[in-house]
Formats: sequence, C-alpha cells, structure tokens
Amino acid sequence: MGQPPIPPTPEGTSVAGKTIIITGGNAGLGLEAARQFLVLGCSHMILACRSIPKGEAAVASLRADPAILAANPTARIDVYELDLDDYASGARFARHVHSTVSELDILLCNGGIASMRYETSASGHERTLQVNCLTHVLVALALLPLLRHTALTRGSPSRITFVSSSTQKSQTTLGPGMPVPEGEALLRYFDDPANFSKFRRYADSKLLVSAYARHMATLAPHEVIVNNLCPGLVQTGLDKNLPGPLKFVMGWVRKAAARTVEEGARTLVYAAALAGEGSNGRFLQHNQDDDGAAFLNGPHADKFVDRLWEETVKDIAKVEPGLARFA
Repeated sequence: MGQPPIPPTPEGTSVAGKTIIITGGNAGLGLEAARQFLVLGCSHMILACRSIPKGEAAVASLRADPAILAANPTARIDVYELDLDDYASGARFARHVHSTVSELDILLCNGGIASMRYETSASGHERTLQVNCLTHVLVALALLPLLRHTALTRGSPSRITFVSSSTQKSQTTLGPGMPVPEGEALLRYFDDPANFSKFRRYADSKLLVSAYARHMATLAPHEVIVNNLCPGLVQTGLDKNLPGPLKFVMGWVRKAAARTVEEGARTLVYAAALAGEGSNGRFLQHNQDDDGAAFLNGPHADKFVDRLWEETVKDIAKVEPGLARFA
C-alpha cells in the first residue's frame, strides 16, 4: 500500500507553556499524540473522553511514561468527560473548559468511530455523523472565543485540527450533480436510513469534516488556524465496530501495511503544531497539502459548504443558543 514514511518531529519543536485538548485522548492516536505533545513540553494536557475511568487510566500511563518523566515531569494532565454521541455532553464539556481553563492553544478533534450499522445518536442524528462531525463542531465553536483570546495573548495563532481521512476522496454519496434536492435539508438527508450506506458513511463523514474545517477557517483566520488531516492507515482500534470477517481482514491489512501508532500520531502533531498559516482551511496527507475530495473542489462545493454550515449551526443552536451567531 506504499505509504511514505513520516519523518520525526523536528528537533527543537516545543509546545512549552501551551494548553492542549485532545478528544478521544484515552487510546490510539489520541493517547499517543498526547504523549508526544507532553514530551515536547505541553504544560496542560486535557484528555476529553467518554469514560472517566478509561481516561484516568490513560492519565496514569502518561504520568508513568519514562520519556515524559524525563522531559516534562511537572506537566498537568487532566481528563474531562465528553461523549461525542450527544450535543448536550459537548455543551457541558465546553462550559467546563471555560470555567477551569484561562488559555487554550490547541483543540485536536481526534475522536471518531467507523461503524457499518445505522444507529441513532443521543441527539437524534445518525451516529457516525454525530460523533465524527456534529458534536465536534459544537465544541469547536463554543471554545473559539477562548482560542482567539489565547492567540491575542500569545501573539501567534491558536489551532483547531480535525482528524479526517483520505477516504473522503472515495465517497460517492455526493457526485457531480450533488444528489441532495435543493429543498431538502442536508442533515435530514444524511439522517435518513434510506440514504445510509454501510460502505460509504465513514467516508461521507470525513468529507463533511473537511467541509466544516473549510468554513470554520474563515471565522478568525488571523487568530485561529483550522485544518484537517489524514493520518494514513495506522495500527489502531478503529475497526472494533466492523463485522467480524471484515475486522479480521482489516487486522491483517494493518499488520502488513499500516503505520505504527507512534508514526501516525506524528501527523497529528505536525498538523496541530507545525503546519503554517497556509494550512488554514486545508486538508493534509502525509504532512503535505492535499486537495482532498474532488467534490469539495468542484462547482457545487461552495454552495454545499454554505448550506451544510448554516443548517448545522442552526441545529447546534437548539442546544446552545449563543452559538447561533456563527450561522
């Protein structure tokens, strides 16, 4: 499968004095990215996790890590509850952050699922859409004022980075004619079980992540860099929700061709801490700028992104009315 190697994070890279939030930070890429950021000097690491006990176990593993003990033994590491399946949990999480944190440098939206079953989230949307996209948008918008404040304090941009996927290039739900009727709401379209494909929904969700990042990048372009990335095929537990036979096949594929978690996490660190202002609104793959899904570069892209954004913010505002200003 020929993935190019990801070079080590350059010597001298530092996030000393910075506060970083990682969603889905208790395992896989999120946990390894937290470890790397702490080795690079992060002062306050917040793992946003659905399960507090699992988050606390992750914190314990980080505190005992020899590299962190050697490089950054006084770092503060916390776990905050966040269930991406539920808008209300996202709103509570954001309020908790505002009440406990005075500065926020990096929001790394890493949490996600890959499922081949149609399920409904606690907030009533199709679950993959909710977890991979919608609650992350709510959290990012709710924390945007804190990120902007921090940028002004530091004199340099803060960051919002979404973990996406190159599978967005292969999704076929949206084609040249954008087969979502003009009068039909996009969220309703993606929520409809009749429009759910177990083979395409993960790719759909990652295309939407890129669309959201593109619009969010316009909100405060000189203060907050917003980008999204593909970490490549990585040896993680992303396949845990797949049917048994496919899970078995993917297990062998990952063993044979996937990046290690350590190498994959370097792509998260690069996008969230090293990619320049030119990455604002862009998709990154192999630590390089990439055009991403063809649909988002076609004639229907701007109209689609605007429709999606307006609908999503209005939907979020039902839970957090103050966020309606971003519509």
